[in-house]
Amino acid sequence: MQPDDLEGAVKVSTHPKTARLGRPSAAEAARKQEQLLEVALDIFLDRGFERTTMEDIARAAQMSKRTLYSRYLDKQAIFLAAIKAASERYTVSVEALRKVETDDLKATLLAVARLRLNNLSSPEGLRLQRILSAQSYRFPELFNSLFESHTGPTLDFLVDLFTRATSDGQLAISDPRAASTAFLSLVLGGPARQLIAGSHLDSSELEARLVYAVTLFLDGTRPR
Repeated sequence: MQPDDLEGAVKVSTHPKTARLGRPSAAEAARKQEQLLEVALDIFLDRGFERTTMEDIARAAQMSKRTLYSRYLDKQAIFLAAIKAASERYTVSVEALRKVETDDLKATLLAVARLRLNNLSSPEGLRLQRILSAQSYRFPELFNSLFESHTGPTLDFLVDLFTRATSDGQLAISDPRAASTAFLSLVLGGPARQLIAGSHLDSSELEARLVYAVTLFLDGTRPR
């Protein structure tokens, strides 16, 4: 059979298995898209925004530049898409936060702090934070919006927690949202900076710091 004959045979085939060969499923297409954005993020992190080209990304993703440009207008577009996708994976959900809540306020706050710290110290979290730190001057609006989006669920959870704890007399907080922001800065600020810089933090040392920070916060917000 000649190539033209083969092409015609494929086109006229109505067998279900044959018909599915040339078109990936929605799940497969989504997986490939996720892989493309992960590859792009790795290259941006390794080479920086300026030195990365669309050709670099296409080559690493094993696709043509034409295919890449059909999906993303330019380098900035795929950079923003890669950051957004990574941020969505990095965000701690409200459901995850609610699962660690108990009747013990201190234990709940420690569990929240551990969730956020484990999330930050994951390869995905560190990769995202490093590239955001490096490119925040170029995309300040992106940095601010992503901070709000991936910190938002935790802030909302803490606002509700502190409001209820104030209502039942455990705490005396007049501005739950300001207190929530202060809490996250207190428990995560120092460790986050060290981890992003590449410093190794011993798990026992991290736990001691979290316990101290949570205790300090509670001592400062209890009724007097």
